[in-house]
This record gives sequence, C-alpha cells and structure tokens, in this order.
Amino acid sequence: MKTAISSQIAQPTIGELLAEFLGEEQKRLSVKTFTRYRQVIGLLTDSLNNYAYQALSQSDAELFNRLYNAEGDEHREFCEIFGPEHILPNIGEFLGYFMIRKVSTGGEFKRAAGTVIKALAGWLAQKGYVAREAAAEGAAKGARATHDLPRAEALACRLMEYADRQRHSDEDDEGALEDHFTIRRVERGQIWLEAMDGNELGPIAIPPALAHQCKVGWEIAGAVGRMRSGWRLLEVWNVYPN
Repeated sequence: MKTAISSQIAQPTIGELLAEFLGEEQKRLSVKTFTRYRQVIGLLTDSLNNYAYQALSQSDAELFNRLYNAEGDEHREFCEIFGPEHILPNIGEFLGYFMIRKVSTGGEFKRAAGTVIKALAGWLAQKGYVAREAAAEGAAKGARATHDLPRAEALACRLMEYADRQRHSDEDDEGALEDHFTIRRVERGQIWLEAMDGNELGPIAIPPALAHQCKVGWEIAGAVGRMRSGWRLLEVWNVYPN
C-alpha cells in the first residue's frame, strides 16, 4: 500500500523543498535572521496545508481528499503530497490573507515575510523547480509585501483608533453594514468604499492624514453606517493590501 501511495506523491514534495531551502539558507544567515526565515516558512507551510487545497484541479482535489482523509501512516498533509508548482500560486493567499488575518505579529515580522518569500521564489527558479517568469512574479509579490504589509497593519490600527473615538448610539449600531470593502476613491479627508455586492458607499469622512494612507484597491474589513450626517466608519478589523 505504501508503494501505491508513494507513486502518487510528488518528488520532491513541498515539505522537502522548503526543508532544503532552509538548510541552504542556514549556512549563510545569522542565527537571528535564520530564526525569522524558519518562522516564516513554518507559517507558509501552515497556510498551504490549511488553504491551498481550495485551488486544486478536480483530479488533484480527489488525490488530496483521498490522502488527507486516510488514517494512520497513510495520512498526508498538502505539503506532503504536492510539489513546487503549487507554492507560488498560493503566495498571494499567504501574504494577502494569512499573514494579516491569522498571524498576530508586528510590522517588522510581516516585512520579513515578504523578504523570505522573495528569496524563496528566487531559489526555486535557481534550482529549476519553477519557471523564471513565475519566480519573478512571486518575488515581486514578496517585494511589495515588505512595504505593504507593515503599512496596511499601521493603517488598520489607526483606522481602528479613529473609529473607536467616534461616538455613536446603539441605534447607529443597528444599521451597521459589516463587509469587506474595497477602497475605490480617495480624496482629502474622504474615502469611497465598494461593498462585496458592488454598491458604492461614501463619501466617508476621515482625517486627511488617514485618507492619505488609504490606497485605492486595498480592502477594509469592518463596519460602516449611514447617519444623518452621512456615511461613517464604525469599526475596522483588518486592512488588506492589494
């Protein structure tokens, strides 16, 4: 039975590749920097194991379900089944959702996550595990994340503080619309948001310094409400860079 299972598993697997990457990086990095690399790769592994299956083709999904749901020694996680072609297509999910929603760390660590992903993309291409074009795209996402993740976290904190300072009644809360809103327009002291159903909400007045930090295309997870004075930002939970 083990032979039958082994024939369906990629050689090398994602887990083996990530271990190889860390092994080589350890030789050139300081202990402190390598510890950060190891932490980021551990989180990437968690992200792939928990979410990457959602983007599988039908045949790969059938393989995943069969091995993931197997019992005992036959059980396999995502990173123990699939190979390098499944790493870079899931980098956006890792940097754009997992690191923001699932990881409670400071901006410095999130900046490091982008650096590690950029290095990993380059290493995969250098070793011939992925095409250079795909690696360049993955490296570009990592490079953007080094800037955008800390900025998004800082913006989320400031918007949270601003929303908390705004006094609103229980009646206002009853009319709150909770959603993931896309920033569609930014002007001095005002932003316009688009809800997931396509409706545009705004203008929403916020301090000019905060509006300046808002980027068109970024997403705000939170709640807004329409008051007598106009739209108001009621709650902010996270900000996701595009």
